[in-house]
Amino acid sequence: MEYEAVIGLEVHVQLNTRSKMFCSCGADYQAAEPNTRVCPVCMALPGVLPVVNRAAVESAIKIGLALNCGIAEITKFDRKNYPYPDLMKGYQISQFDMPICNEGWMDVQPEGEPDTRIGITRVHMEEDVARLIHVENPGSSAHSHTLMDINRAGVPLMEVVSEPDIHTPAQAEAYILKLQDIIRYLGVGTANMEEGSFRVDANISVRPAGSDELRERVEVKNMNRVRAVVRALEYEIKRQPEVWESGGRVEMETRGWDDVAGVTIVQRSKEEAHDYRYFPEPDLPPLEIDRAWVEEITSSLPEFADHRRSRFESEYDLSEYDAALLTSSRATADYFEAVVSAAALAGEERAAFAKEAANWVNGELARLLNAPEGPSEIDDTKIKPGQLSALVATFQARTISNAAAREVLEEMWSSGADPDAVVAERGLLKVSGTDELLPVVREAIDNNPNAVEDFIGGKETAVRFLVGQVMKATRGRADAGVAADLLTQTLEEVKAAR
Repeated sequence: MEYEAVIGLEVHVQLNTRSKMFCSCGADYQAAEPNTRVCPVCMALPGVLPVVNRAAVESAIKIGLALNCGIAEITKFDRKNYPYPDLMKGYQISQFDMPICNEGWMDVQPEGEPDTRIGITRVHMEEDVARLIHVENPGSSAHSHTLMDINRAGVPLMEVVSEPDIHTPAQAEAYILKLQDIIRYLGVGTANMEEGSFRVDANISVRPAGSDELRERVEVKNMNRVRAVVRALEYEIKRQPEVWESGGRVEMETRGWDDVAGVTIVQRSKEEAHDYRYFPEPDLPPLEIDRAWVEEITSSLPEFADHRRSRFESEYDLSEYDAALLTSSRATADYFEAVVSAAALAGEERAAFAKEAANWVNGELARLLNAPEGPSEIDDTKIKPGQLSALVATFQARTISNAAAREVLEEMWSSGADPDAVVAERGLLKVSGTDELLPVVREAIDNNPNAVEDFIGGKETAVRFLVGQVMKATRGRADAGVAADLLTQTLEEVKAAR
């Protein structure tokens, strides 16, 4: 029997606000010493009251709008009750029946599969929990003790819940990657799975292909990379049909992903899951979201990666590959457009310049940015967009060679100098005049008699060799085309004189 997977994803997104969700403690817990970003509110001491972080609410609205959700006019917070050591209050402030965003959708383009629309059930706000650190007992696999760092408790979280509209691992991967792009373009979070600021739980079941039946599902947790999500889904899509075909029944349970073994492992049965006993948070009144504020936020939304990528392809005639690289981050896309705008060109000239600029941004500049000793973000570079624009224009005019242009870029990278000043100071303008090049050409011929004989003997590669000698003698400044023409003309004269 052929089976179809039914997958829904729950994604927790840490928001990068300056303070926590319900108190004024700093939310920059990642590099902080343990238990240094704490106060009576996030430690849940008696008598304290939470206060809602307005910036977190604004970030939630931005995410909801980007996912085509409706924004609630009135939303409220609820207490989600469950006892666990990392939950400071014994309950989590979350949202239940009146989330901030509802009923959206996302269009994805999974690799090798048709475009797909995935429904968004809801986007709701909540607070993160403390971090438990299990200290291993030397010589044993058991934990000797567990430490708790409260710094993370109270950090703003968004939960994005999809409809069970995903049917393949490729669709899930495209959904996750696009959601990461949206969050990063909005600037509301880092969306890095490796650091725990973007966590994915997958609910998956299988059913006979073509059926509308919803069978028992499992929830898979502990996936810290996009590739891990894909592998876990692939494993379950293989495991569950085997259970049904063998006469068994897939149990509703929570399973963890073992990335080393490449398998999911039972953690607990859904029948044993807690009854969260949601009830309205009595310390926080419902929030009324002003429509004028929503309109203001809507007008501030950026152009997102997929739309920008398509525009780069059509407006600048870039390849799909180049456009994808340039729009992989909002900062890179902004930088590229600033480079093109600085050239002040139009029409075909603008498109030709944009292609050359894309080569430099995706090529040499990216190489410098990715060097171990270099900054990791394009915003950190000393090279201003206008400076790179000037270098690209100089190179495009072929008044400097490729090697010289790279030399100039290296100096711009280290000192922030203007390209024209570097070219002038180092004497890097191409030598293209006959009067300047002819003596160098004659010297190359005089110093390489074997190459001359090769040319006379019919070997055309001799000219390329001699061009290399001319380039070497001029430190790469010679116009290779002019040098080749002069060499051929002079060699023909030598040949005719024999």
